[in-house]
Amino acid sequence: MEDKYAGLKLGNQLCFPLYACSREIVKKYKPFLDELDLTYTQYITMMVLWERKQMNVKELGECLYLDSGTLTPLLKKLESKGWVTRKRAKEDERVLIVTLTKEGEMLRDKAVSIPEKMSCCVKLSPEEGKTLYTLLYKMLGND
Repeated sequence: MEDKYAGLKLGNQLCFPLYACSREIVKKYKPFLDELDLTYTQYITMMVLWERKQMNVKELGECLYLDSGTLTPLLKKLESKGWVTRKRAKEDERVLIVTLTKEGEMLRDKAVSIPEKMSCCVKLSPEEGKTLYTLLYKMLGND
């Protein structure tokens, strides 16, 4: 006989191992990021800015899957550390532009070893990692 509550069992939920893995990975990043005075969310924000140098907050939020309520205090903190500047766009005052500073660019040199350090913490082969990456982005709708 079929258990009508089977869908409510934690062991049957795809969301749970995704959530637990996410928390564990962020926990593994913490000692490396603490050395740079960054949280994980600040780190991924800086990664986008190291690549793009300048962008508006809306675009940044889309890249990171974060809303402005999360980004605003995060960007204020990064600005207070001297790593980014925030300025209104001249052509549209409603648009806030975030720009990487020279100090923010220099932080990149300190962070460059983090991905390699983290690869030692993840127990997947390179092929498994690529497969997982592809599947996760497919779930996010970016396939």
